[in-house]
Amino acid sequence: MRPGNPSRSGRSFLSDEEKADRPKVTRKLLLRIGQYLLPYWKPFLLVLVCILASSVLHLLPAILTGRIIDEGLIGQNLGILIRLLILSLAVILGGHLIGVLESYLNTWIAQHISLDMRTSMYRHLLSLSHRFFTANSQGDIITRMTSDISGVQQIISNTLTSILSNIITLGLAVFAMYSKNWILASLGLVLVPLFTLPTKRVGKTRWALTREAQSRQDEINSILNETLSVSGQLLVKLFGREQAEYSRYTAANQQMVRLNIRERMAGRWFRVVLSTFSSIGPMLIYLMGGILMMRHDSGLTVGDITVLVALLSRMYTPVNALMGIQADWIRSMALFTRIFDYFDLPAEIRNAPGAVAPDKTRGEIRFADVEFSYEPANPILKQVSFSLSSGKSIAIVGASGAGKSTIINLIPRLFDATGGSVSFDGIDVRQLDLDYLRSRVGIVTQDTYLFQGTIRENLLYAKPDASAAELEAACRKANIHSFVQQQPLGYETMVGNRGLKLSGGEKQRLSIARVLLKDPAVLIFDEATSALDSISEALIQAAIEPLIRSRTSILIAHRLSTVLAADEILVLQDGRIAERGNHDSLIRNNGIYHEFYQTQFRADRNTQLPGKCLRPVPGIS
Repeated sequence: MRPGNPSRSGRSFLSDEEKADRPKVTRKLLLRIGQYLLPYWKPFLLVLVCILASSVLHLLPAILTGRIIDEGLIGQNLGILIRLLILSLAVILGGHLIGVLESYLNTWIAQHISLDMRTSMYRHLLSLSHRFFTANSQGDIITRMTSDISGVQQIISNTLTSILSNIITLGLAVFAMYSKNWILASLGLVLVPLFTLPTKRVGKTRWALTREAQSRQDEINSILNETLSVSGQLLVKLFGREQAEYSRYTAANQQMVRLNIRERMAGRWFRVVLSTFSSIGPMLIYLMGGILMMRHDSGLTVGDITVLVALLSRMYTPVNALMGIQADWIRSMALFTRIFDYFDLPAEIRNAPGAVAPDKTRGEIRFADVEFSYEPANPILKQVSFSLSSGKSIAIVGASGAGKSTIINLIPRLFDATGGSVSFDGIDVRQLDLDYLRSRVGIVTQDTYLFQGTIRENLLYAKPDASAAELEAACRKANIHSFVQQQPLGYETMVGNRGLKLSGGEKQRLSIARVLLKDPAVLIFDEATSALDSISEALIQAAIEPLIRSRTSILIAHRLSTVLAADEILVLQDGRIAERGNHDSLIRNNGIYHEFYQTQFRADRNTQLPGKCLRPVPGIS
């Protein structure tokens, strides 16, 4: 678990890094955003029609107000007054009904675009290499999948349509004002430039606060993922760190609250300034209108001035909204940028053009001068070469960090070799279809992972269409079937979160049964028996013995019993194959393997395995 980052919530300026990372609104970015709207251009066109109709209908009551005052009230004509009031009511009702339709269409489009982004992001994340998930925080990944895309949904359903609606309303209001009186209309427009003055300052402040808040959200998600996971919460309890983790979580949330308050208040003061400017315009209209009526016989009526003031309010409302939207624009672009950053990550492991999937599979492995490194300066594997024929088995031994797991990760292309080649049935694995390759390779790891669900569901993950007979056969081979039968619900027994309702040996045997159900051509056991007690290990060894005789097998082991089951032993040291041979020859060489035997395997010297391994261990007096 990583410690919490120091608080930056008190800072109101942008760091050099933040200035460099601040999203730039470019034509390319806008076109990319527009691509998500393109499939829904028909409903979006209908939204535009609704916005136009709604804007017109919302302006009509203001225009009708002048006639109500001049013809109905001042003219004392009750009939005209009633007709105008009924018309105004009908216009208002029609505007609201169109608004409901517009809202539905907005929501429908936003939900479907959000669905497209979530599914595309999930598919893209699944295509990324194992390296991505080992190098990035799970909390950050989840944040981009959830809150960031949810934020985009709000942008599409609210911000985008609000921009269009306010621009149309503003244009119609200005046109209507100038059709009434160009002098008063121009006077009302004089104050519009003042609305832009605080916008830039507020935008910078809210961008800084938004970035801080997003960083805190990532930290909170990481804390939750780390401390509430099965392994994480167990570690917290064993080391008595409940209070420390609670304090860390509370501090991060308090920082988030302070940032949210500051962001909201920055927007609030902005709106206060805009509202003040909005109040000056009507006063100027009344003053200048009164002067024109009283001194210059301009032909203006009380109704005309009232209409102009109402239209001015209709004009300032979209101006206020557009200024507010401009202040939010950076935040919106930041969300899109964060999402596109993930979309732009290359899928390092992908099918080559013309990738092949042979009809017949022998399961032969060949490493030819293979090199691998996460960073060029720190090579993990160096000039590793070996061949493994169908039906043969190899055991790989070596100290931690020697590169054993890296070797097996290269076979199903969890990573790609940075030098040399890995071949499967004589074909470079990079030229094989990924689905084909991974369907032919089965790996049982030391860290068994089971999904929350039943035993049957976990087994079917390997072969969804497997019959009950196939499930039972796989479990019998893994010596887990009798245990399953003893459970009250049998194969419908829930395994718990990550399989915690099962013992380590039971989980491991279930994991082996799952791989056997897959029926791969190549079986890889990465410390598969290290978590088992001696009885469970004997059961597993008896199960895998016939398997490694019939198909290619690779065994990474720290126990002598597992090593003796292999046809050949590779001794790995500092990323190189330092020694190779069988147990007898390696013991006689008195080299690295002999040292491993003395320090690690000697306790297992009396281990006996069925079949060919049922013999005394040589080299022991």
